[in-house]
Amino acid sequence: MNEKPSEIIPLGGFAIHSTTGEQLSRQLRENMAHQQTTLLFANTNFIVKCQSFKHELTNSNTVIVNDGIGMDIATFLIHRKKFRENLNGTDFTPFFLKELGDQAKVFLLGAKPGIAKRAAEFLESQNIRVAGYRNGYDEARDTQQLIADINASGATVVLVAMGNPYQEQWIIQHREQLQARTLMGVGALLDFLAGDKPRAPKIFQRLRLEWFYRLCLEPSRLIRRYTLDIAVFLRLCLRQGKSLQ
Repeated sequence: MNEKPSEIIPLGGFAIHSTTGEQLSRQLRENMAHQQTTLLFANTNFIVKCQSFKHELTNSNTVIVNDGIGMDIATFLIHRKKFRENLNGTDFTPFFLKELGDQAKVFLLGAKPGIAKRAAEFLESQNIRVAGYRNGYDEARDTQQLIADINASGATVVLVAMGNPYQEQWIIQHREQLQARTLMGVGALLDFLAGDKPRAPKIFQRLRLEWFYRLCLEPSRLIRRYTLDIAVFLRLCLRQGKSLQ
């Protein structure tokens, strides 16, 4: 049976790839042989926070995929279709690293002091090679030294966990200096890997209610994202329609 090719769905002015985890992993692995690729996971917060530099994310070396039920709702309203699969970084990233096998040599950047170290220890317990790690605070202040350290580590994949829009801006500003073949903005992934934040129970994940579980755990930090910012997100998407301008 022929596999359905990935599709570009415009949303909020961004070109979002509708694909599957297996297709995306294969595409990234193939790209590593001849180009550097930036992979970003677009949820409602991404669409709102990254508007000011969206044109810098429109090129053949940048892949943006959908993350979350809000993206599905907006896509149905505008395009009367849905994404082929929900591709959140928390689930896709470990899958991709395992698929890479011997090619995986990952550098972790971001989160509070101590988190990246514990996340690295977890990945190593899963037989994924870690080239190095730095927190997103004091260890990230000297940018040029940080870039030199990442390059010296021989990392093939760099995971940047700074939240939207900071991780996307950091990648855009420094990707030309980085030798790693795959750069990924992964949000709270390191917190999950380190065990600092719990994943939602499986029933919440199956019902696409992981966002509600996180809201219950961190109401003061996330209440705006899931109320006012949702309204802003929907307005942006409806105004942009099917356009990428």
